[in-house]
Amino acid sequence: MTNSDRIQSVTEITRSIKGLLESGFNFVTVVGEISNLRRPYSGHLYFTLKDRESQLKAVMFRSQQRYLRTNPGEGTEVICAGRISVYEPRGEYQLIVDVMDLKGEGELRIAFDRLKKRLAEEGLFDESRKQRLPLLPESVALVTSPSGAALFDFLKIAGSRLHSVPIEIFPVRVQGQGAADEIVKALTLLNKRKKASVIVLCRGGGSIEDLWPFNEEKVARAVHASKIPVVSAIGHEIDFTISDFVADYRAPTPSAAAEAVIPDGAAMRERISFFKQQLTRTVTKNIDDHRANLEIFGKMLRDPTSMLSHFMLLLDQSQTTLFHAFSNLLTKLKTRTDKASATVLNQNPGQRLLHQRQWTMELIRQLNLFMKMQLERKRKELKAASALLDAVSPLAILGRGYSIARSVATQQVIRTIDQVKEGDPLEILLQKGRIDCKVTGTRDSEHE
Repeated sequence: MTNSDRIQSVTEITRSIKGLLESGFNFVTVVGEISNLRRPYSGHLYFTLKDRESQLKAVMFRSQQRYLRTNPGEGTEVICAGRISVYEPRGEYQLIVDVMDLKGEGELRIAFDRLKKRLAEEGLFDESRKQRLPLLPESVALVTSPSGAALFDFLKIAGSRLHSVPIEIFPVRVQGQGAADEIVKALTLLNKRKKASVIVLCRGGGSIEDLWPFNEEKVARAVHASKIPVVSAIGHEIDFTISDFVADYRAPTPSAAAEAVIPDGAAMRERISFFKQQLTRTVTKNIDDHRANLEIFGKMLRDPTSMLSHFMLLLDQSQTTLFHAFSNLLTKLKTRTDKASATVLNQNPGQRLLHQRQWTMELIRQLNLFMKMQLERKRKELKAASALLDAVSPLAILGRGYSIARSVATQQVIRTIDQVKEGDPLEILLQKGRIDCKVTGTRDSEHE
């Protein structure tokens, strides 16, 4: 038995029709004029959409009405988006409305959604291509109407944050015919000039028609092409435009844009003060650490005068050793000579006497040579010790053109400008003599 042969109940056929309609028309957009509008105690809106030839029953439930921008009225031409369903108790099909706009606004919103989807697919909204706003802009270009309240809101907030940032007002029309062209021209010119650090598109709130220049594709592409970061501050917090999605930063209001672009002077000064304190503590700790290391190395190096005494003792000891060695050698030689003389006197051979004399002269020659070598070695050791002492001597440093500044009052060596003030008497120690002077001023070498 086919479906046409099978007998169905009214409920069954109605539910079948409902299933077909809801699956075949799960989302539709319909334009028409409202008639028979009524709102019962439930808060739902019941009405009929009609045109010259047909009509369609519609209902908008209370939960969906929070998205309404204006209250619909009898005879109002609207665009409704929703789904077709069947009300089974009466067997009537109707439109379940999810979104309703006035006809003009609805057409613009459809155009808005289409352009938004297309530009998103092209990647114009990607976060990866958005530029970061400068921390401290050198200048701000404000593209807005010169007579709008948004301008004064922006300037008021900017003036309360940091006065040193110059703001250039670039006047354009922000609604109506030709406004989009003026905005595009302003963005192009500002990018050619390359003077502004950031560009702010700014205007107050309004209807979708009023804000439409910022929804045009030419403006969106001009914002995307800008090499200078662009901030979009269009309308109120609930208003969104295509420019908001393309811009590098979206501010909910002109006042919020000023807060995002212009840094807070008081907060910056507080932060600078904090970093200054941190830097001071770090430098002071480093100075203390180096001073402690210097003291340790100074103790390891010891006093140069003590080193001089040490080498003098070594020299005296070497001289004493040399003297004793020389005396012992002379004594031995004298003893040998005496023995030889005695042998000669005892034997008296002339040839042996001559030989012993030559041998004695050779010993004397070797002794003299040994003495000269010993004296030359000791002289070199003394010279090296003297050179080492001279290298570490403060007088040698002064001899190379350096000097030592010392406070007359405290006799302390001056190492930093923090130890003196203007008018303090100083004495400058040189290799020869000293210079008495007064402090006439100080300069920090970091700022020269």
